[in-house]
Amino acid sequence: MWTRVAEVAPEEPIVADRDRMRLGALPTATGGIARLACAHALRAGIDVVPLLASAGLTERQIKDHAARLNVHHQIKFLSFVADAVGDALFGFHLAVAMDLRELGLIYYVPASSETLGDALRRTARYSSMVNEGLALTYNDGRGARVAVDYVGVARHADRHQMEFVVSALVRLCRHLTGLRLAPSVRLTHRRREDCAELAAFFGGEVGFGAAHDEVAFDATAADLRVVSADPYLNELLVANCEEALARRRAARGSVRTAVENAIVPLLPHGRARADEVAGRLGLSQRSLARRLAQEGLTFSGVVEDLRRDLAKQYLANPGLSVSEVAWLLGYREVSAFTHAFKRWTGTTPRQARASNGA
Repeated sequence: MWTRVAEVAPEEPIVADRDRMRLGALPTATGGIARLACAHALRAGIDVVPLLASAGLTERQIKDHAARLNVHHQIKFLSFVADAVGDALFGFHLAVAMDLRELGLIYYVPASSETLGDALRRTARYSSMVNEGLALTYNDGRGARVAVDYVGVARHADRHQMEFVVSALVRLCRHLTGLRLAPSVRLTHRRREDCAELAAFFGGEVGFGAAHDEVAFDATAADLRVVSADPYLNELLVANCEEALARRRAARGSVRTAVENAIVPLLPHGRARADEVAGRLGLSQRSLARRLAQEGLTFSGVVEDLRRDLAKQYLANPGLSVSEVAWLLGYREVSAFTHAFKRWTGTTPRQARASNGA
């Protein structure tokens, strides 16, 4: 069995369109995950029409497999269905139950590759064709590692899509090699529910609240042979994908979303400063301020709004104490968090939690 690997720094990663996805149209996806979720809800006897409407989707979009869906709407829909069926691990369960061939090119291209390293490299390169809100980075410098970033999508608003992605990726790698690989999995969102089922599936502990979303395999995994390798088919598929990639207009998200995604992991450490975030985005502090101003925003305003949204999300998790929520939001004192929360909502964090529980 393959074991957990140590953390290593990425070396010359292969990035799927990340740097081009900065501004403009909202990212879209082929909608496969949303359609799987819809089918699951229907089998459970749930009326999906109001859930679709609440998420900004329509039945027509779901039925038309050629229609691309707004990634924001897909994430919302997954969350609504998860709540409706009462499944806290909904994205994971969808990935475990699906037929891998439903991934389309993201199945057939790696399945025809020669080695697992080739398969992961091509999965990273072509993933944006399936979901423009995802940017996968493959690095095999000291192990086979895939990092997943969100582009044009607020990472803190999602957990089901990300858990689907990493679970489907691990299933795919096991299927391609015929081995029960046990990777190290790290996810940036937080969970306090019993995650024994996830640990059993991945073959080890899953790290929540991590700095990055990542799946890391053993150092020798990249050289493993793909049992279904077909060089002739792979050459044909890769040529088609390269042509489609060249034609595809890169999805571009707002500066606000990029800033939010950079801020979230910095908040608990008190480092959510404009200069720190600008540096992470490859901008000067002045350029960041100018781009935010073009959207009618200020950096302090984005931080304030993000803290408010995260506070509501974290307080809905009974496993997090109010003091832990305050720390996650970057407040050194619970009293400072309480004061801010009361300014946002007119009530205290404990009153809000009691109200939600009722």
